Amino acid sequence: MNNAAHAGRRGNDVRSDCWVEIKLNDSGGRIINLNSKVESMYGQSIRDLVTDMLNFYGIEHADITIEDNGALPFVLRARIETAIRRADASISKAYLPTFDPSTIPSTSRDRFRRSRLYLPGNEPKFMINAALHHPDGIILDLEDSVSPSEKDAAAVLVRNALCAINFGECERMVRINQLPAGLDDLLFVIPYGVHVILIPKCELTGQVHDVDRAIYEIKRQHNISHDIFLMPIVESAAGVMRAFEIACASPHVVALTIGLEDYTADIGTQRTVQGQESLWARSMVINAARAAGVQPIDSVFSDVGDMDGLRQSVLEAKALGFDGKGCIHPRQIAVIHDAFAPATDEIEKATRIVRAFENAEANGLGVVSLGSKMIDPPVVKRALRTVKLAIATGKLSPDWREGGV
Repeated sequence: MNNAAHAGRRGNDVRSDCWVEIKLNDSGGRIINLNSKVESMYGQSIRDLVTDMLNFYGIEHADITIEDNGALPFVLRARIETAIRRADASISKAYLPTFDPSTIPSTSRDRFRRSRLYLPGNEPKFMINAALHHPDGIILDLEDSVSPSEKDAAAVLVRNALCAINFGECERMVRINQLPAGLDDLLFVIPYGVHVILIPKCELTGQVHDVDRAIYEIKRQHNISHDIFLMPIVESAAGVMRAFEIACASPHVVALTIGLEDYTADIGTQRTVQGQESLWARSMVINAARAAGVQPIDSVFSDVGDMDGLRQSVLEAKALGFDGKGCIHPRQIAVIHDAFAPATDEIEKATRIVRAFENAEANGLGVVSLGSKMIDPPVVKRALRTVKLAIATGKLSPDWREGGV
């Protein structure tokens, strides 16, 4: 046999990861070579894990070498499994971490999606403590941040991360690969507590339908009953032109977002800080999302060192009508949340509208008025959301009706 393969990362700059090489032999038993930074504390546990995995896959004869730089068990499992799959293409069984679906918090269509933090799907060091930064959503990315040669490894690692990491109250998102390859990614993530699937480079309603059907079938096979939502990403002129149809393509679509790096390349220009080249496209996405009843979400701000520029970008996005923005570094989250928070005059107006609405309901009135002005239902809905957002950001007390501030 003598098939050999490796997986993972090695080198002095690697942390929370490992490098695994396996050679499948016809004889000679099992030889485990371990070089670990945590040998004294966890060396035997790692060897026991290797032995258990070899038993699970029915491998009797192999040389396995591991260079460990503080990898947690879910990472070790992923790297060993990937190396085994690469060494023997006939192996497809999943050696899963312990996963309890009941521990995963629920989500909802209308929850806040002000910030979504992109994490490269093949970099475990960024995943482990991501929830400490409190983004509204965490995106485990299988697409642009992962090199083609590591797509298989990232799928296994992201699956294990969904099983093993406590992401707290963050919405658990995965950006799959561009279709049709992305349909295979769904097998690795749908059964393991994902809330939202991001569909990249979406240009056709059929792409949304394909993802929706694949998710339905996987949910049926695994007896999953909770909703899994969709967020298409339009990243081309064709996608922008069909934004409304894409946003309406499935009842599971909860948000529509735009990817400006690919969009500007597609229309033959470059992205600028001023954003004049993308204003029309962003406005199209906002109007398409609002018309479809889903959330419009802005693209990322790529300069992680420019906090003033980020704030201005978020304020502009908010003024245009966006509900959220992507981010590529944890330090961007607080700025995004603060800039999307309602201003004092917005809060005062919203609380007046909510009071008028509640008074009308209490008195059995079918019409809401504020002074001599009639208040339409969409205005009431937006006021209720503003109040909720003000409370969430600490700018309004939960007991504001009783005089709290």
